[in-house]
Amino acid sequence: MLKILKNDLPASIVVFFVALPLCLGIALASGAPLFSGLIAGIIGGIIVGALSGSKIGVSGPAAGLAAIVLSSIGTLGGYENFLVAVVLGGVIQIVFGVLRAGIIGYYFPSSVIKGMLTGIGIIIILKQIPHFFGYDADPEGDFAFFQVDGQNTFTEIISTINSISPGATLIALLGLAILILWDRVLVKQSKLFQIIQGPLVAVVIGILFYVVTKNSPILGISQEHLVNIPVPEDELSFVEHMKSFLGQFSFPHFAAITDSKVWVTAFTIALVASLETLLCVEATDKLDPDKNVTPTNRELLAQGTGNIISGMIGGLPITQVIVRSSANIQSGGKSKMSAIIHGFFLLISVIVIPKLLNKIPLSVLASILLIVGYKLAKPSLFVKMFNLGWKQFIPFTVTVLGIVFIDLLYGIGLGLLVGIVVILIKSYQNSHFLHIEDKSNGKHRINMTLAEEVTFFNKGAILKELNKLPEHTYLTLDVRKTRYLDNDIIEILEDFSEKAKMKNIDIKLISERGEVENPDSYIQFFRLRPKSA
Repeated sequence: MLKILKNDLPASIVVFFVALPLCLGIALASGAPLFSGLIAGIIGGIIVGALSGSKIGVSGPAAGLAAIVLSSIGTLGGYENFLVAVVLGGVIQIVFGVLRAGIIGYYFPSSVIKGMLTGIGIIIILKQIPHFFGYDADPEGDFAFFQVDGQNTFTEIISTINSISPGATLIALLGLAILILWDRVLVKQSKLFQIIQGPLVAVVIGILFYVVTKNSPILGISQEHLVNIPVPEDELSFVEHMKSFLGQFSFPHFAAITDSKVWVTAFTIALVASLETLLCVEATDKLDPDKNVTPTNRELLAQGTGNIISGMIGGLPITQVIVRSSANIQSGGKSKMSAIIHGFFLLISVIVIPKLLNKIPLSVLASILLIVGYKLAKPSLFVKMFNLGWKQFIPFTVTVLGIVFIDLLYGIGLGLLVGIVVILIKSYQNSHFLHIEDKSNGKHRINMTLAEEVTFFNKGAILKELNKLPEHTYLTLDVRKTRYLDNDIIEILEDFSEKAKMKNIDIKLISERGEVENPDSYIQFFRLRPKSA
């Protein structure tokens, strides 16, 4: 337990500081009460984190749902009516989980998942540039290209030139320098710097900078460039404080349940939230250095439960969120305790220290998110995808451009459409199948023969069969008949080779080039194969 907390506690602090402005910003972009974003963040951390089978995924309010929430509140006649749709959406998600609809996540190609991660990384960077320089006309959670204030991503950056705040910019640069120094140098020098995370130090210095310079006409940071958590008005006593705090909760108006528009909104929330969650699960499992596999149907059940509870007490819809999940992974999170602890941090902070949190400059938080965005969208990834060939690079690029210039769901949809077209062009003349022949005779010897063409459509079936293999199995993988092997399948084999070592599974790979026992790298092996193979 102590070993887990050594990684999860520092990671939860980082996720907390990433989640805090996003919870508020997404609520603002959704046209909902600010407190509703915090409720969703708390429920996503504590409740969904506890029920989820993901060890590193973090849930909360999602930017991808902001446009739906904004339009639905007006259409349904108020926020309390909208909360009914959130509750019903959660119930529908539970039905999805019971019907085992989580398998749909396996049918998205790897190039689209990587494009989604990269596109979100670029969006994070572009959206945080104005906040970095102290220009806060646009809410943090607005991830779409065309914004609710009539601007777009790039005009917002251009507008920043005339509105730079010297104090906010200075502390943002200092925070960015601390984060880079911590990540590149200090964590390698001492375990102390692994326990005390750079983002925490940057935030503390940001608070001190604000307190010291708040009366300075040049370096002072204005209130609109600070975190803005709702503070209970009555603070004369603890009882009054709690009464005012509890008074910020909203409750669904269930009389609206007979309205057909409420049900349409509920199905929309359930479908979009489920899709975003499943894509995030696929993406975080790829980023996870321990190669854990998240049970997708259990994830839908957890998300549905979280949305029911969030809707019942006034919170926004919840999904698993790639920004928080990737921050968790990059900060060393190892178990679900990181997500749960971050939820408790959100809860405690809004009750106990809201005034202290309201002294955190948004520009410091922007510097943290810039690092997160860069790690998701490293230039080396573009080179890697290009080297994998046009079948990977085109869907990847279309997904990135769609997310940056339209929005998340459109980008994923365009990338998936292009990915399907690419696969159909390559494999329209042959069927896809997976043939398994059991020659165990009590010795756990399995022969697995791959078809002539194996694409990402076969991911679910192959992954299911590989995960079913018992310990101490001798697996013979025959690819002599295979003429086309999708990069997604090669990645599955790469990931499975790590799990095979833990389960004492020996693998013999048979191809036209010969036989290889427990190959070190499947990617290198298949690149070296003749084109005819």
